Amino acid sequence: MFKALIVEKDDEGKTHAAVQEIGADRLPEGEVTVAVEYSTVNYKDGLCIGPGGGLVRTYPHVPGIDFAGTVEASDDPRYAAGDKVVLTGWRVGEAYWGGYAEKARVKADWLVPLPEGLTTRQAMAVGTAGFTAMLAVMALEDHGLRPGGGPVLVTGAAGGVGSVATAILAKLGHEVAAVTGRPETAEYLTGLGATQIVPREELAETVKRPLESETWAGCVDAVGGAMLARVLGQMNYGASVAAVGLAGGAGLPATVIPFLLRGVNLLGIDSVMQPYENRVRAWERVARDLPMAKLEAMIQPATLADLPELGAAILKGGVKGRVVVDVTA
Repeated sequence: MFKALIVEKDDEGKTHAAVQEIGADRLPEGEVTVAVEYSTVNYKDGLCIGPGGGLVRTYPHVPGIDFAGTVEASDDPRYAAGDKVVLTGWRVGEAYWGGYAEKARVKADWLVPLPEGLTTRQAMAVGTAGFTAMLAVMALEDHGLRPGGGPVLVTGAAGGVGSVATAILAKLGHEVAAVTGRPETAEYLTGLGATQIVPREELAETVKRPLESETWAGCVDAVGGAMLARVLGQMNYGASVAAVGLAGGAGLPATVIPFLLRGVNLLGIDSVMQPYENRVRAWERVARDLPMAKLEAMIQPATLADLPELGAAILKGGVKGRVVVDVTA
C-alpha cells in the first residue's frame, strides 16, 4: 500500500481530491515502476486537481505532470533498480496517472536519467516549469540571442517558468527585465538576477500602433494575449519571443507588421512532446546554467495533503516560485 492523491468525480460532475492509501495493483501498465520522491505544482496540475480543464480522460485519477525518484523495477534494459530518473510531459498526470503518489508506473520512453549534479529535490524545484524555461532560453540562443545585445524581457516573471528563466538568463550574463503584476515580488525577482522590474500594467494595454521603439533583445513570454501582442511591437530588429504560456489568454490581437518590417520571430515552446535528445540537452543545461542557490530561494515546500489548496491557488495566480512536493512526507 502507498499514499496517492486521488481525484474522483461525483454524479453531479464535481471533482473531489483527497489523499488515499491504494495498492500497487491499481497502477497503470508500463515498463518502469518508480518510487517517487518529489513532484511539483504546475498550472495544469491545478486544472487536473480541480475542474479537469478537459485534460483528464477518466476518473479516479492521480494528477502530477512531473516527478523525480528512484527506479524500483524495470522491464526495459535502459533502466535498472536504483537509477535516479526524471519525468516531465507525455500527458502524464493528465491522460495517465502521474506523480502525486509514492509510486508511479510509466513507459521507459518517457523517462530521462537524472543529470549528474542534481538531486531529485532540485530536479522538481526545476520541474516542468524550469524545463520549459530552459527550452525557451535554448530556442532564443538558437535564433541569435547573446549576452550584451540588450535587455531580455520575461513576462509572468514571478511564476514558475518566469522565475527559472530570470535566474538562468541572469547567470548567462543577460540584463533581465522582469514583468510582474505583484509589486511585492520585486525583491524576490531582483534576488534572482533581474536588473529591471516592469509593472504589468505598462504592457497590458493594447495599443493601435503595430510598432513601438525597439526595446528588447529577446523575450520569454508566459502570458500571451494582449501583452504578447504589445511586446512583439517592441522587439529589436531580428529578435525573438519564445512563447511558453497563456496566463493572459489564448487570443493574439496582433498584426503581422513586426514580422515583416523588423524580422521578429515568434517561437512556440512545447515541453510535452519534446524528443529524448532535446530533453537530455535541456536537463544538462539546467544542471550547468541554473544557479542552485537561487533555485533554493524559489522553493516552497509542500506535501500531498497541501495539494488541493495549492491547486486552487495556482489557478488564481497565487503561487510564487516553485512548489516542491515531498510525496513521502
